Amino acid sequence: MSAPQVISLGCRLNISESEQIRAMLAQERDLVVVNSCAVTSEAVRQTRQAIRRARRDNPAARLLVTGCATEVEREQLAAMPEVDGFVANTAKLDPRAWNVPAAVPAPQDRTRAFIAVQNGCDHACTFCIIPQGRGPSRSLTIAQVLAEVERHLEYGASEVVLTGVDVTSWGHDLPGNPPLGELVQAVLDTFPNLTRLRMSSLDGIEIDPLLFELFAGEQRLMPHLHLSLQHGHDLVLKRMKRRHLRHHAVDLVERLVALRPDLAVGADLIAGFPTETDDHHAANLSIVRDLRIVHGHIFPYSPRPGTPAARMPQVERETVKRRAAQLRAVATQTRDEWLASLVDKPHSVLAERDGTGYTPHFARVALPHGTTPGEILTVTPQRYENGLLQ
Repeated sequence: MSAPQVISLGCRLNISESEQIRAMLAQERDLVVVNSCAVTSEAVRQTRQAIRRARRDNPAARLLVTGCATEVEREQLAAMPEVDGFVANTAKLDPRAWNVPAAVPAPQDRTRAFIAVQNGCDHACTFCIIPQGRGPSRSLTIAQVLAEVERHLEYGASEVVLTGVDVTSWGHDLPGNPPLGELVQAVLDTFPNLTRLRMSSLDGIEIDPLLFELFAGEQRLMPHLHLSLQHGHDLVLKRMKRRHLRHHAVDLVERLVALRPDLAVGADLIAGFPTETDDHHAANLSIVRDLRIVHGHIFPYSPRPGTPAARMPQVERETVKRRAAQLRAVATQTRDEWLASLVDKPHSVLAERDGTGYTPHFARVALPHGTTPGEILTVTPQRYENGLLQ
C-alpha cells in the first residue's frame, strides 16, 4: 500500500473525524489507522476484528489505533501484537499527535459536510461508556462553526450536517450558555446560499424554543428529526437514566408534525434492556407506530463492562435477539409504507457518488446515470423497490 488507509467504526461523528484524519495524513505512506468504537462489547469485538483484518491485509504497514476504545480498552488493545501504537481520542484531530504539518486539509467530501460542533458528554446513561471515551461536553464557538461551514462551502459542499456526541448540549460550556437554536440560526443567517442544513441525532428534551421554531418553519433546515429516544416505556427510560419520558417524545413529534407535515422522524431504540418485560417491549413496539418512526436505528442490548446497566438483571440473549428482530420488522414496515407514499411526487434530491441521492427527509433515491455528485435535482420517482425510490 502507499496512501494511508483509515478504517472507521461506530457513530457518524467517528466517520466525520475519519475523513478529517484521512485528509490530514494524505501525504503519509504505508499507514493504517483504525478509528475505534467502544459503545458496546460488540463494538469492541468488531474493533479487534478490524485490527486483525487490517494487519493481515497490510502486513508491512504501520498500524495505529485511535477512537473511544483506546481510552476504555487500552490494555486489551495494547496486548494485540498487530498494533504498533495509539493516538489519544482527544488528540486525534491534532496534527501534532500524528507528527504531520499543521496545514488545514481540504475537505474530502464535497457533497455533504459533517461538522462536529460538539464533543463529549456530561450525562450518565446507565448503558453508555462514551463519556469515558470522549470526556466531558465541549463546544465549538459560533465563530468556529461558521468558519468551518464557510470552508466546506468554498470547496463545494451542497449540504451541511451539524453533528456531535450530544449535539443538544452544545453551548452549555460557552459564555452565556447559548442554546443550539442560536447556533443554527447563525449558520442560516450567515450563509443565505446554503440551501440544505441537517441536524444529526438530538435529545428531544433539550430542543430549545428557537430550534423548535426553525424545525417547524425554516425550509432550509431539513425536515428530518432523529431522536436519541432509546425506549418507549417510562420505567425502562428511568432505569436508563434518560431525562425524558414517553409523553415528552410523543408531544414533541405531534407538535412539530402539526406545523410541518412532511417531517420524517428517526430514532435510536434499544431492545432487551436489563429488566425489560414483555409489556415494556410492547411499549417499544408501539412507539414506532405512535411517532411514525421511518428512520429506525435498532440496537439489541449488549452489556458493556463498567456501566451500571451491566450489573442489572439481564434479559436472556435469545429474547433480546427476538425482540430486536420484532422491532426491526415494525420499523421496516413503517418505513416501507412511508417510502411508498413518496412515489409520483417531485422531490429535491442531493446526488451522492454511488448513483443515488437523498431527499430533504433523507429518503434514498436512484438517480439517472451520469448525475454529478453534489448536484441538487428534482426527481419524481415512479416506484419503490429494494429500499430505493426509483
